[in-house]
Amino acid sequence: MFLRRRVPEAGPLKAAVIGAGAFGRHHAAKYRALGEAGAGVSLFAIADPCAEVRRNLGDGVLAVAEWRELLGKVDLVSVCSPAVTHAEIVRAFLNAGAHVLVEKPIATTLQAADGLVALARKTGLVLTVGHQERFVFARTGLLDQDVVPQEIQCWLRGPWTGRGDDVSAVLDLMIHDLDLVHTLVGGPVAEVEACGQVQYGPYADEVLAAVTFANGTVARLDTSRIADTRKRGLRAVYADGVVEIDFLTRAVRNTTPRPLKALEMGDPLGESVASFVAAAQGGAAPLVSAEQARLALATALRIDAAAEASLPAIVPARVAVA
Repeated sequence: MFLRRRVPEAGPLKAAVIGAGAFGRHHAAKYRALGEAGAGVSLFAIADPCAEVRRNLGDGVLAVAEWRELLGKVDLVSVCSPAVTHAEIVRAFLNAGAHVLVEKPIATTLQAADGLVALARKTGLVLTVGHQERFVFARTGLLDQDVVPQEIQCWLRGPWTGRGDDVSAVLDLMIHDLDLVHTLVGGPVAEVEACGQVQYGPYADEVLAAVTFANGTVARLDTSRIADTRKRGLRAVYADGVVEIDFLTRAVRNTTPRPLKALEMGDPLGESVASFVAAAQGGAAPLVSAEQARLALATALRIDAAAEASLPAIVPARVAVA
């Protein structure tokens, strides 16, 4: 039985944000901006267990410690809590009749992800996942091409921030690139190889992976949350040329005959939230579907398993650092 609002209310949709950390506060700001622009949505509530965080949220928004207090009281919700809590919270709000935008990953197990995908279909509610970089790539036109690359290299490296450490660097960061790779290549994954390194633990903080698709395309991914400097880019090799994108300098090198637009970062989170609200209002489907997010998670978990198998050799280093 679904906990739905007994009487539909006139006026804008009520939105809530679960988790008022860095990402949660950004989500809240996007809902506020959409409301001020007359987009038919208003920020109704924010849930966070930290009393100090709740005191600093500002006026005009309900602040609660327990997210369950909001079940049946909102129309849509952004779930920005730690990754290990995603499945439980998403499931509860879908069952309560709310549309859900959950930050990546959709869940931390395939069983949980499959359950969420099935529940969203059953309820007819929107379930989308925060792979915001898809919006950046979509503007270049690269995702609209029918040509499949023969090889892809992705690098996403940055210093330690302490965020996202409830999961590995694969589920925390690499999953962004896996979403892009699956979008560019399509088709099933045939083989996965990976090695990992732990510094802060207990999960891999740096991972190198090679993903071979059934069509022969190989994607090589380099992800670190303990690097000295930031690096972020993608290189796709086609039969007729190369596309290389540097996210930090926004430089695009394209030797293929297919034109690409410049890399405009824009406001991918704002676009993601706006797309979600529009979908909840009955507009077009969101850019990132739950099924696509599940696909990226499946490959991420295979990489995690392969990387974990490489960790025993460096466990003494982890102990020394701890």
